[in-house]
Amino acid sequence: MTADFLSEQFPLAPVDDHLIHQTPDPVRVAWSSDPRFYERYWFVLHDNTGDLMLAVGGSFYPNLDSAEAYAVVTLRGRQHSVRAFRSLGADRMDLSVGPLRPVILEGLRSWRLVLEPNAWDISFDLEWTDRTRQVYDATYGAPVPGSQPVMTAGFEGFGEVTGRVRVGGERIDWRAGDARGTRDRHWGIGRGVGGPAMNGGHAVKAGWKGGNWVRFDDFAVWGRRVLYEFGDPRPGAGRVARVDRRLRFDEETKIFAEGVLDYTFDDGSTRQVRFERLGLQTAFMRCAMYGGTPDGDVHQGHYRGGDLPEVLVEGDTYDLADPATRLRLRGLDEHHCRISWDGRSTTGVLQPLEPDAYEACKRGTPGWAFL
Repeated sequence: MTADFLSEQFPLAPVDDHLIHQTPDPVRVAWSSDPRFYERYWFVLHDNTGDLMLAVGGSFYPNLDSAEAYAVVTLRGRQHSVRAFRSLGADRMDLSVGPLRPVILEGLRSWRLVLEPNAWDISFDLEWTDRTRQVYDATYGAPVPGSQPVMTAGFEGFGEVTGRVRVGGERIDWRAGDARGTRDRHWGIGRGVGGPAMNGGHAVKAGWKGGNWVRFDDFAVWGRRVLYEFGDPRPGAGRVARVDRRLRFDEETKIFAEGVLDYTFDDGSTRQVRFERLGLQTAFMRCAMYGGTPDGDVHQGHYRGGDLPEVLVEGDTYDLADPATRLRLRGLDEHHCRISWDGRSTTGVLQPLEPDAYEACKRGTPGWAFL
């Protein structure tokens, strides 16, 4: 199938041949003309030892005719990132952007995540398998002054991952049981997409300062949502009614180091959980365009298709042992943590917005305190 073949049939695309439509519009035509309309996937993957973690994601922006993707790989305190951009074009079934080439093997069950070799010396070939039941949700966010409220919809989940990762000359193999993680799939109007230029000149926070993603033995917590394994007799999803946080931060950088979270659930039950960051194992998501990249201030949705060459690929490498580097990179941060409760333990992710989490503890915001 050639680009000319697709162009002469605009706005039709190959996906329109599938029996999937919910409106009279072809799939290429978004329900909103807002340039911040997006389709997005996001994964955070990690081992159980505190050596290797990855953040992988990508977005389509139909009204900008652009697609982007990224991978952030942190191996024993050294972070490598790759970002790629292209025009979106006609084929919505093609998720590839430059060297990043994900494939949905089975909807709501499994993905293949591939990063081909590149100038930043990282690559991987991984297979993700979902383990928790996804539940649809839609939320409204605060609008840009003078505009309508923005809505984002989608689902989240937890799972396991196998495959191989290469960093420099080192190859790491993840076999069954070696690694796990979390993911989400969201779509709608993205607050902050395009940076200040598309948001009334306002800098929009990159995310929520209280993110926490942990899969316990009997259920999982994704932010405020309680998720259950496939086949669990409990219907739907539960909710976290309240979280009280007591946190400690690195003195130099005000970046999270350890903390205790007291969960109160919607059924009245409680659970106290300790989070301990594993060394320097953090994926700093500014390198994934959340809040603007450290070099260049590139935001998600920064490029329009017509502004791009055929494919634009960029990246960076940082030694996280340097406190000045961590201070420069901090923002929306994924910390790989040892998580313990009731004599049991696992690993998961705490995702604060920094230094906002520190400032919330300093102010004594309800639910936030220093450890």
